[in-house]
Amino acid sequence: MKQPLSYPWLDFDVDDPSAPAIAVRVDVPKTRAEVPAHRHRKGQLVFALGGGVTCRVPSGLWMVPPHCGVWIPSGMEHSNVATANARIFFVYIEPGAADLPERCCTLSISPLLRELIIELSDGAQADRARDELLIRTLLTELPRMPVQQLHLPISSEPRLKRIAEALAQDPADRSTLAEWANRVALSESSLARLVVKETGLSFGRWRQQLHLIVAIRELASGASVQQVSGDLGYGSVTAFITMFKKALGKPPAKYLSIVLQHGGAA
Repeated sequence: MKQPLSYPWLDFDVDDPSAPAIAVRVDVPKTRAEVPAHRHRKGQLVFALGGGVTCRVPSGLWMVPPHCGVWIPSGMEHSNVATANARIFFVYIEPGAADLPERCCTLSISPLLRELIIELSDGAQADRARDELLIRTLLTELPRMPVQQLHLPISSEPRLKRIAEALAQDPADRSTLAEWANRVALSESSLARLVVKETGLSFGRWRQQLHLIVAIRELASGASVQQVSGDLGYGSVTAFITMFKKALGKPPAKYLSIVLQHGGAA
């Protein structure tokens, strides 16, 4: 069950034009929390210090594991779902204040940038000159962060959107391409071509990317490898670990330990 995610103070204006960057910390309670679909003038960095966050934009799902952030450009509709007990930060950046991409992307967050975000998020603004220095440094550092490939392309094509929503609800569904094709009234070959055309991935690779996103989110929130393997419908833990290592270069435990120790650079 998900509950609305609320800011720590009621009069918070994310589009306040007086500051080129605003940071806010939100601690998630013991149940998953959600910010429904919305948009704002400022661009937004969603950063997780603990737990995980999934961001949905019109073109895909973006995973925010610990010590990484998802950049959402100005004006783009998006929603955020955080795992239970997550510690997340939203950084709102004035359009044009930093040389950031015009597309959604997952960014590593360096230890320096992490500390800058934490310092700015207390909202006290007791020392304006100091805050301005922190903001200038943040806006210089953020565009230098490397991009992580942790997103799932989602098409607006109705049949693919239906499949994506079904798999997001039940990622353990192991239906074959032929079975999915029958459900959406296409031939197997037509569905295969449609998936590649709309997402740039084969159906198998597309579903695997969803599994990676779900796996990292759940592992980051404290689930065991065995539990995640079962939840994703793998016949054995070994099969799940093999898939994960082949896709991301490291087994799950090693991947997460490096992310946690080195600020997202896995």
